[in-house]
Amino acid sequence: MKITMLPSLLLLAIILSLPLAAHADQPPEMIAEKMAVKFTRGVTNTLTCIAELPKQSILTVREMGGPGYVIGPLKGIGMTLYRGFIGMTEAIFFLVPQPGYYDPMIEPAYVWQGWEPKRETTVPVEQEQQEEEKK
Repeated sequence: MKITMLPSLLLLAIILSLPLAAHADQPPEMIAEKMAVKFTRGVTNTLTCIAELPKQSILTVREMGGPGYVIGPLKGIGMTLYRGFIGMTEAIFFLVPQPGYYDPMIEPAYVWQGWEPKRETTVPVEQEQQEEEKK
């Protein structure tokens, strides 16, 4: 029984150690810079999370129209709490290279990003039907 488990355990140890080897070739300066960026991003998101309230209100009204005046502030409150929590988490755990490799835990990374309107990439159904009728 021990002999059959030994290759499996050895293979598991090799597989689990591969990610460590992949990140080992980065210079310490780069790792320190990524840690500093993660810490700065966390503190910034904690301090600017209140801007999610007007941001979500504006974006929701732009997207939904009238109902956005009710839904937008509610989304804003939720996103304010979420961005604040994520900011504190990144600031506290800035030494930990998770998620990814010091990647942002929230998209967009900062509250001032993502204000532009969403671009519609699909053709509206009405326009598509009109084009078919013309043919």
